Amino acid sequence: MAKSAFILVALLAAQISAYACDKCKAYEQSDDFKIKSASVIHNKKFGTLEFEITVAGNAGKTTPTPIGKLDMAPVLAYVFPTTLKAEDIGFKCTEGIVALALTSHPDFDDSPLWDENADGNFDNDGIVWHPHWVVLVEDKRVKGGLAVKEHKSAEKIAKPATAPNMPMYMDSPGFPVVTDGSTIRVSVPAYRIKNKVQFNYDAVTCYLEVSAPAKGMSMEKPMLGVYNVFSILSKNLTLPYKVK
Repeated sequence: MAKSAFILVALLAAQISAYACDKCKAYEQSDDFKIKSASVIHNKKFGTLEFEITVAGNAGKTTPTPIGKLDMAPVLAYVFPTTLKAEDIGFKCTEGIVALALTSHPDFDDSPLWDENADGNFDNDGIVWHPHWVVLVEDKRVKGGLAVKEHKSAEKIAKPATAPNMPMYMDSPGFPVVTDGSTIRVSVPAYRIKNKVQFNYDAVTCYLEVSAPAKGMSMEKPMLGVYNVFSILSKNLTLPYKVK
């Protein structure tokens, strides 16, 4: 992993003791976000990578309490930080930590190509657990210290065809997410990450929040920032685990 990525990893690990948002307390006490184990298995038979997190409670049972607006909307996530590169997931070369985040956020829908609740409406299912590839970078505008990397709206950067129309390094790949008792898992076709089946990873649960101020108001916080980390499998976020 690049030196800058190691610095970001250390920064994220420090946030557990450095900052805890009041709005996160109900979530951070939940066993639904206390990680017991995780794995990433390369299924050669089907050409997939199976990402899985097991928690002490019921994975995915707890979802964010909606606030009825986009600005300050809460996001809960089960996250796999990895040593993959931005180019492996379809973005242009850029610094940051590539992570696969399984998220729920009832106040908005950022996967317009997919109808996760299968009701025929493609923009009403943000609460359903769904995946995002994101690139995380240091961002001192939030006390959590990290955010999804942004770019200027006018900047034409290489993105996956499945990325939503947002000026961030975030993709909505549509991989199937399944919750099963204490486990949440997602299946990723190997070709969707350029057949990179050997990499390191870790497992994290966290709270994020959107910043979308009214038109004309200055953007004082990142569009999607990490505000609290509930659990880290390796404790110090060293990404020690390898694909099996």
